[in-house]
Amino acid sequence: MKRNGEAVDDEGFVADAKKQRLLEQSSSPPSSLVENPLHQLTAYDDIDDEEDVTRGRLRNGYQEGADGRVAEEQNGRVVDERGKEEDDSESDDEQDEEHNKGRRGRLVEVRRDCPYLDTVNRQVLEFDFEKFCSVSLSNLNVYACLVCGKYYQGRGKKSHAYTHSVEAGHHVFINLQSERVYCLPDGYEINDPSLDDIRHVLNPRFTREQVEQIDRNKQWSRALDGSDYLPGMVGLNNIKETDFVNVTIQSLMRVTPLRNFFLIPENYQHSKSPLVHRFGELTRKIWHARNFKGQVSPHEFLQAVMKASKKRFRIGAQSDPVEFMSWLLNTLHADLKTSKKRSSIIHECFQGELEVIKEIPGKIMADKKESGDDQDGNANLTDSGTELTNVMSETSRMPFLMLGLDLPPPPLFQDVMEKNIIPQVPLFNILKKFDGEAVTEVVRPRLARMRYRVTRLPRYLILHMRRFTKNNFFVEKNPTLVNFPVKNLELKDYIPLPTPGDKDRLRSKYDLIANVVHDGKPGEGSYRVFVQRKSEELWYEMQDLHVSETLPQMVALSEAYMQIYEQHQ
Repeated sequence: MKRNGEAVDDEGFVADAKKQRLLEQSSSPPSSLVENPLHQLTAYDDIDDEEDVTRGRLRNGYQEGADGRVAEEQNGRVVDERGKEEDDSESDDEQDEEHNKGRRGRLVEVRRDCPYLDTVNRQVLEFDFEKFCSVSLSNLNVYACLVCGKYYQGRGKKSHAYTHSVEAGHHVFINLQSERVYCLPDGYEINDPSLDDIRHVLNPRFTREQVEQIDRNKQWSRALDGSDYLPGMVGLNNIKETDFVNVTIQSLMRVTPLRNFFLIPENYQHSKSPLVHRFGELTRKIWHARNFKGQVSPHEFLQAVMKASKKRFRIGAQSDPVEFMSWLLNTLHADLKTSKKRSSIIHECFQGELEVIKEIPGKIMADKKESGDDQDGNANLTDSGTELTNVMSETSRMPFLMLGLDLPPPPLFQDVMEKNIIPQVPLFNILKKFDGEAVTEVVRPRLARMRYRVTRLPRYLILHMRRFTKNNFFVEKNPTLVNFPVKNLELKDYIPLPTPGDKDRLRSKYDLIANVVHDGKPGEGSYRVFVQRKSEELWYEMQDLHVSETLPQMVALSEAYMQIYEQHQ
């Protein structure tokens, strides 16, 4: 009998063909997903190769079961290997987890003979940008197409990568997290050593032996386009007014202990800070000798900087490299230190100590000036005959990561040739600020006279020339040139230093390794940096993507803004 065009049995129940199909297919694990428009976006039929751990796969003679165990048959018995992690994307939603249960029994074939390996185009591969799917803008389970270089999410039949492989005819994809390579739409994993160079560019690796030998390497590397580049001396993209970040990064790359620390990810794996890991990743890419290109884009690092600084430093807005250096070092230190170890590689490299003597006018002097009674100023004697001063003095010890040097004001008048005189000052003259005798007057938070004396020198000394002064109307730049030695800066001749212990020796001699320069008007100009390559003791001028060898004499002729000196060991 038919009712409204549908078949009805004797008891009056509707025999829905669709319901029967669902019941028949419920025994088939791969197609047990209930149709839901949201699942096309969130729950792919085969989301990630990390799900192979939970589904089961064949790999090098191992078969992994549906419960996440690897079973290997040895001498007639089965050996289980536990401890596998399930994909986080499956544990987020209980409903998706129920749907996923049915598909965990599938196996992924591993092959070496993929016919599409010759379609891989290394020229278009770019792993410096954020790992987001170009369609869904999600950063979960992202694959890179090794033919066109675009990023897509997932690799199941409803995923964007699968759709792209069918529509565009691109078949080779690499998972950006696990670095496994798959052929789509067939779905098998490709195990071929010819793809190792792509994995090294995606995630550069260094052994401790390689790190120790890195400064002895004098060999140039060749990019895919035929250009030569020096590992560690590669240019950085100026994404949009981010030259202040580039010169800071290039300067820090010359600090050997800091660089060596970040070349080994195990040193900071305890940190959960994205900024720390992005800085380490950028360091490895700069010093990697097998890059496809002779340049690196700090895009991912800049995204981490914007988030960590709450957009204080951001793409598209020029900032001060001195402020950025100070913020970056303090933030990295805070993210690297642990409850057991309060220090970090940042403080081990850059932290020194100052003795600060602060003299504040006493209350007696202030009261007398207000009342106009200042005639008896020399009659303040104690019973012991010692004169009482009207100044309160405070002495304290203060750590520092950077020393700020004050430049003398430029001349206001022109010479007889009607040209402005560009004054020059020796570095030793402005270093006298820290000899313990020179007085520096400060107005805020209250009027005081300060005296500074260095009591402990850091291994790497950062100097900052205060070229910019702000008032209520505009920012003014001081063009005074600072004459400084490139090698053998001896501080003990100009700054009284504490006497070292019996077993220690005074290390007060420094060599310049980085010199940041500002060109142009204040607030509008650009930054470049001179850095030294230790393997050959040659100097290079770096401005974003431009890297050129230069003479040491040219380094000393520039308007130095920030410098890093390395201590003689």
